[in-house]
Amino acid sequence: MTALRVADRAEASRWVLRAVRTRPVLTATVTMLCTVTAVCAVIPVLALGILVDRVSSHATAGSLIPVALLAAGAAAVGGLAAGATMYGVARLGADVIADLRAEAVDAALHLPRAAIEKAGRGDVLSRLNNDVTVINRAVTTVIPTVVTAAALTVVSVIAMAGLDWRLGLAGFSAIPFYVAALRWYIPRSAPVYAAERVAAAERAQAIVESVTSRDTVLAYDLQTRELDRIEVSSARTRDLAVSVFTLFTRLVGRVNRAEFVGLAAILSIGFWLVSTGDVTVGATTAAALLFHRLFNPIGMILYSSAELQLAGAGLTRLVGVVEATTSAPAGDSGVDPPVSQVPEVGVTLRDIWFGYTPDHAVLRGLDLDIPRGHRLALVGASGAGKSTVGGLIDGTLRCDHGEIRTPAGAQIFTVSQDVHVFAGPLIDDLRLAAPDATRAEAFEALATVGADGWVRALPSGIDTVVGEGGCRLGDAQAQQVALARLVLADPEIAILDEATAEADSDQAADLDRAALAATAGRTTLVIAHRLSQALTADSVAIIADGVITEHGPPDTLIGAGGELTRLWNTFHGRHLGHHDPSDPIRQLQQTITSDARTHR
Repeated sequence: MTALRVADRAEASRWVLRAVRTRPVLTATVTMLCTVTAVCAVIPVLALGILVDRVSSHATAGSLIPVALLAAGAAAVGGLAAGATMYGVARLGADVIADLRAEAVDAALHLPRAAIEKAGRGDVLSRLNNDVTVINRAVTTVIPTVVTAAALTVVSVIAMAGLDWRLGLAGFSAIPFYVAALRWYIPRSAPVYAAERVAAAERAQAIVESVTSRDTVLAYDLQTRELDRIEVSSARTRDLAVSVFTLFTRLVGRVNRAEFVGLAAILSIGFWLVSTGDVTVGATTAAALLFHRLFNPIGMILYSSAELQLAGAGLTRLVGVVEATTSAPAGDSGVDPPVSQVPEVGVTLRDIWFGYTPDHAVLRGLDLDIPRGHRLALVGASGAGKSTVGGLIDGTLRCDHGEIRTPAGAQIFTVSQDVHVFAGPLIDDLRLAAPDATRAEAFEALATVGADGWVRALPSGIDTVVGEGGCRLGDAQAQQVALARLVLADPEIAILDEATAEADSDQAADLDRAALAATAGRTTLVIAHRLSQALTADSVAIIADGVITEHGPPDTLIGAGGELTRLWNTFHGRHLGHHDPSDPIRQLQQTITSDARTHR
């Protein structure tokens, strides 16, 4: 499995700076608020130093009041500015992340299918979901605090130097220890965070593949293998998280060492300067308090490096999607695919070779015929190349070698397992396949797939708003809508890529009947995950290791003692012995066909 590219830090930084520059007003406002917050946070400490000196010189109470009012006023303004700063930074960050997610989704939608298949859907989903979540959490909670802490640190150091350059130098003595802590931590933790993001993507891929292929997993008795695969990827993610935490605890010790060095230096130098009369007790007190107040801000910056690195790893992965090249997939020469269109033919594939990577062929000289108007079910384990065959026929993939023949001018329509119900009136959702379809034609398509009953029961019938913000349709209902789109599109060639695999057991027969009715009279390739889908086909082809190993009518293959026989026995949970396997098959075919005609 080859993941999508990951941008380097320079690319990610350039993208962020470019996005920030597009919002000059908000950026300038945030910068001003950060400065005001930091200055207002320092003023009360300096005021306290003045109060110490005046009290030491036995000044009158009246002379203390203006200083106290100044400190109180600065604290009040600083509190308001701090709140506004946190909001402004979070707002700026949220806007930038919104742009990044929109660009990443748009780029992902335009990625070649071969690139997605090569990386795995889990990698793409983890970037657009998990990585965005991590970045958004950092932007809304961590980065605002870090930005204000950085501004306060800069202003505090300047203030200490303003009291006396030697006090500032004493405080500055802690900087090398802070830098040393980061130089120790970042090189060790950054690769671990990046590896954790990759491990999370691999875990997501393992889960997605296992869930979407659950029927195949059950049919081929692959449960143990898939569970082991998920367990291994989850354990790696866990171990990496533990490693990160271990590194972080060691960082805390180094930060405490830097704090001790800085505060001890200020107190020692301050004591010496006070004893020589070069600075006052109030100035030394203010310098010590300024440095002590930096414990939390500097600690926040350092301790937040974990979240920031995690977000940084996610950022490079998202920018990698945005700036991913759209070069042709492996085996694509950049010319038209070897597909010829001839009259009076169904679909013919001859000597097809295809691989998502040059060193691994998914299909190896595959030959397959689907006569015109014929329904063929393609059966095989997950990863055997079933969906690849569908992608080659509908043109979303290009073979490395071989020839694909289809009827001249034939429209090809694919219904995948990952059906989507778009937000809006149901009639508009149906018209995506046929914009000029009338309401009567839409209802007829729904009736063909057996969906007219529940559609009429909706609050506003076919005009009911469905999808996000509207009436939520179940998996089986969504798949019926997708099949109704196929009926409205009225293609000559239909590809059902596990189009009814999400159905529960009590819905499977209804969806099988709907699929049979929607594809009646069409040249149809069914990529089957349930045996019932294969049994209703005119013929079945078993694919393994990139070639067709069995091909023929389902009852013939079941009686032949091959792979389909094994699947049939597994499906029933027993050996058939001398029972004639053709009778139950034909009964199932006749039942589903009869019901499908009734829906027609």
